[in-house]
Amino acid sequence: MFKRLFFLAAAFVAAFLSFHAQAVDANIADEAALRELKGIGPARAKAIVDERAAGGPFKDAADLGRRVKGLGGQATDRLQAEGLTIGAGPRESLR
Repeated sequence: MFKRLFFLAAAFVAAFLSFHAQAVDANIADEAALRELKGIGPARAKAIVDERAAGGPFKDAADLGRRVKGLGGQATDRLQAEGLTIGAGPRESLR
């Protein structure tokens, strides 16, 4: 019971923080904005921007993971938790 309550509270806090955090859209952000996310350094930011320029916008997180070396399912999940989004939405911005 306590574990369930703890995980529910942790999920609520994570959702609250992600809602109030400014998002970085992989389809419009430049390298500097991408580097602001924990887990994206200069090389990965450049790879994202270069692949987007070569292949067009990313359809979703799975597409991003397939097209950019080193971004598998777990990496894209973690980056999305940090504020990475794919596609335009009401909260996305360049940061």
